[in-house]
Amino acid sequence: MKRFRFCAIFLLTALLMSLFAPAAAALSDPQADSSHAVVLVAERGDSETVLYTKNETERLMPASLTKVMTVLLALEAVEDGTKKLSDMVTASDRLYYDISGDSSSVYMAIGETMTLENLLYCAMLNSANEACNVIAEYIGGTIENFIEMMNARAAALGCKDTHFTNTHGMPDPDHYTTAWDFSRILREAARSDVFMEIANTVTYVVPDTNASAERKLENTNSLINPTNPLYPGDYGYEYARGVKTGHTSDAGYCLATTAEKDGVQLLAVIMKADAYQLDDGTWYYGHFADAKTLFNWAFDNFSYQEIVKSTEIVAEVGVEMGADAETVAVRPSTSITALLPNDISADAFERKVTIYRTDNGDGTTLMAPVSAGQTVGEISVSLNGETYGTSPLVTSTSVDLSRVSFMKGELMETLRRPAVVLTFWGLVLLLALYITLVVRYRLKRRAYQRRLANARQLRLDLEEDDEPAPKSRPRKKKPEMVMEPESYREKSAASVDEPTRVSGKLPDLADAADEPTRADLPKVTGEDEKVRDYFEEFFNKK
Repeated sequence: MKRFRFCAIFLLTALLMSLFAPAAAALSDPQADSSHAVVLVAERGDSETVLYTKNETERLMPASLTKVMTVLLALEAVEDGTKKLSDMVTASDRLYYDISGDSSSVYMAIGETMTLENLLYCAMLNSANEACNVIAEYIGGTIENFIEMMNARAAALGCKDTHFTNTHGMPDPDHYTTAWDFSRILREAARSDVFMEIANTVTYVVPDTNASAERKLENTNSLINPTNPLYPGDYGYEYARGVKTGHTSDAGYCLATTAEKDGVQLLAVIMKADAYQLDDGTWYYGHFADAKTLFNWAFDNFSYQEIVKSTEIVAEVGVEMGADAETVAVRPSTSITALLPNDISADAFERKVTIYRTDNGDGTTLMAPVSAGQTVGEISVSLNGETYGTSPLVTSTSVDLSRVSFMKGELMETLRRPAVVLTFWGLVLLLALYITLVVRYRLKRRAYQRRLANARQLRLDLEEDDEPAPKSRPRKKKPEMVMEPESYREKSAASVDEPTRVSGKLPDLADAADEPTRADLPKVTGEDEKVRDYFEEFFNKK
């Protein structure tokens, strides 16, 4: 029984491990057989995803890939209005400057005239070297000045290992670029619809000129023209879009091309590829074979995935002073998509939400009023430390401002200001000082008034004692006194010894030593009797 129980546990564990195992193994690199330098990138608008590189920073001769830069500068002159595609251009005697006898050509003659547009087709489709010199002299004034323009434009595009010495790509030790640098040039050229229209043309007829009959041009890119006589073979690729081939013995076989499928646009630069004849007599061209391998690998293993939808509510943000809501929902204004390996799910990405407008600075609440569609932050998504896209965050609804909450908040904010706090406590101190002074004044005033009243009363008493006795009126004849009883006489005698005001007898000095004298009393004048209470007058108390 224990043996069967162990087997059951083992099988259950194996089943659980299979459920939680990775969905797919790590994506393997494509096998670019003979290519010495490769760059493969995916383009969508302004975003770029680098899918594969190999020896991308090695300086190599670009051969006729150089003509992509020549045509790019000409089209930029057309775009800024200084030149037109319909301009008639005449070849000068510098037509074959810096060109050897054995090179691709449409055999133009000195003095021959054709439109600028036809010259561009000659340079791109038939890789005519002399056409590039004619274009350069017309756009730059001189060929040398145009070459300086080429180097300046390459530097502006971020090319750090690129230097041009001619307009067409004939071998020169100082004429070089890298697969990565040239992918910058190709990327800029591919933005032009006119450029891509020319580069993706299979055949083109140049009308007759003043020096030649019409010329039939044929694209040398076997991805879009597998029957071209220069590179015959089964290399046609239905998703390919242009651009340019190049070859010299020093540069090897080079190709700059694009492809598009299911909304995925790819750019590829392949340099110094090999070519050789197979046993069956056909030729193997490494630049075309590797381009197809790279494109198929990318289309089979990558696709655009919507990581964040524009209709998705990503957060609820608090709203301060809202009249009808305390929170508002926010969503991305645009969806975030990225070209990802098919075995990576959008759920694997980390999201970071940032709110801009906050009242407390911590990114958690907004301040009303909030309008619908208002940008209040951004969301970014990343995987393994690499950011794959960002999108502004906008509000889904509006929230009006509560006037009561606003006024309360303004009041509290005002009361929290340092100047207001200092003013408040200053007033409190002044009030406390005022109350203290008032109490002290009243206590002193009352004490003074009591002393003044006592002094006044005592003085009056003394003045009464000093007044002379009034003159006695003539006495009437005293009637004959009747003898009083002995007890009455004793009582009268006893009463005669008591000092009285009538008798005018003063108290004994020893007994009056503690009594105040006139000299000890404050002098009471008329002014004392009319003391003004300025405090009361000032505050209208009386």
